Amino acid sequence: MNEPIPTGYMRNAAGHLVPEAQVREQDKLRDDRVRYLVDLAKSLNHALTTFKRQALDEIEDLVQIAAERYDTRIGGRKGNIQLSSYDGRYKVCRHVADRIAFTEELEAAKSLINGCITRWSEGANNNIRALVDRAFRTDTQGQIKTAAVLELLRLEIDDAEWLRAMDALRDSIQTVGTAIYVRVYERIGDSDQYRAIPLDLASV
Repeated sequence: MNEPIPTGYMRNAAGHLVPEAQVREQDKLRDDRVRYLVDLAKSLNHALTTFKRQALDEIEDLVQIAAERYDTRIGGRKGNIQLSSYDGRYKVCRHVADRIAFTEELEAAKSLINGCITRWSEGANNNIRALVDRAFRTDTQGQIKTAAVLELLRLEIDDAEWLRAMDALRDSIQTVGTAIYVRVYERIGDSDQYRAIPLDLASV
């Protein structure tokens, strides 16, 4: 698929070379617009990647300068940092969050939870069943939705089997990495509220 395309031909989705004269004008127009938008997206992706790397470097430089003033050393990009402009109009924040996954103990937790619901089935617990079903539903990539599962830990239910299930759920949580985010905010007028400057397509 990466081989050069001869002049006067276009490659179709099946990998076949098709003479341009046999390709509909609408298909050519669509192909041209899609490639144009993809090129724009790639340039934006590169710009965002460059911005994030530069922002993290700038934040880290400030952290190290502050450390040197107090004759100490700080290793690695750790911890949440909030930086404000002198007039308080702008904020730049570095957020560090653990990426978590679940071990096989999650299945034990699910089994115990289902046991609880079966025992409670004669009561008004349809909402609990819906919450549990949602928690263990997978996304389009087949992954468990972390936030939905962690919501179960917030339920205050005084039941021995449920508490064992929550112990299993806690034991199933495994930190598999760290995600670092940079967020930029601007003050709303003269208020104490800030709005994020959107850096993702869904927010613009």
